[in-house]
Amino acid sequence: MGQSLLQFRASDGRRGVAVLQDGQARSVVGVDSVLELARRALAAGDSLVESATRLGFGDAVDLDAMRLLPPIDHTDPAHLLLSGTGLTHLGSAEGRDKMHRAAAADPAPTDSMRMFRMGVEGGKPAPGETGVQPEWFYKGDGAAIVGTGEPLVSPAFALDGGEEPEIAGIYLIDADGTPVRLGFALANEFSDHVTERGNYLWLAHSKLRPAALGPELWLGALPADVRGSSRILRDGAVLWEKPFLSGEANMSHSIENLERHHFKYAPFLRPGDLHVHFFGTATLSFSDGVTARPGDVFEIEAAPFTLPLRNPLAVAPARDLSVKVL
Repeated sequence: MGQSLLQFRASDGRRGVAVLQDGQARSVVGVDSVLELARRALAAGDSLVESATRLGFGDAVDLDAMRLLPPIDHTDPAHLLLSGTGLTHLGSAEGRDKMHRAAAADPAPTDSMRMFRMGVEGGKPAPGETGVQPEWFYKGDGAAIVGTGEPLVSPAFALDGGEEPEIAGIYLIDADGTPVRLGFALANEFSDHVTERGNYLWLAHSKLRPAALGPELWLGALPADVRGSSRILRDGAVLWEKPFLSGEANMSHSIENLERHHFKYAPFLRPGDLHVHFFGTATLSFSDGVTARPGDVFEIEAAPFTLPLRNPLAVAPARDLSVKVL
């Protein structure tokens, strides 16, 4: 039976953690963050569900009366790393290839297409073997995470602000440096696709944006076939909509292979740190020529997650930045 964890804030400012099952949420006694619950579980050798059960459950939680927070956060955002990988889903190369081919006259396969083919051929290695490494990018720290209902704020200098519906893995590094997967979250890995299209070497620039996480931390294994929808609403009407597919049945890489290549780097194994790692997508409104405007709402939903992820697009005011010299 599927279960999720939620983090919420009540109208009086009180934080809490709840277990969501069959559409019903019950508060977990004695903890106000998923990170605290995870630390307790590791110390006791329990799973998250076992740790929550040991603490006990309180009253039912009226989700409509609560502010739903991202499913993971850290009191020091610098100890939460946002990163991701692309070209991991079957069909995901098409949109990226179009972007980069439009800027190049050379008919040879683009780097994106070569990377995608490498994943198709070697992204799901046999047990005991190491698969091909995927594309990897840095997105920011914990300060870049927004929850459902909060605006995704594009910087004033951005050329575009577009959705990327994805699944993200949530991890805590144990005291001995072992990465521990806490669960999965629905995500919008928000990016600037016009900047990326201009030059593939600007990919790093295009990814330094906020990212939204759905309110649920899905516990246990991710279903092999995740199906849902990604849409953009403008003035309350659907402007664009497409199916959103994820899970390993729709991916060219296994999740284990993506995790292996992220956590093979020693700096990512610092005890106590949190990681949110985005697994990529094959569905982009930008590939269909859609340009989102401030006020448009990105909406992503997919089973097994009960609750959708909704975020309006906003643009930050311009700022005149200069470097101070001491």
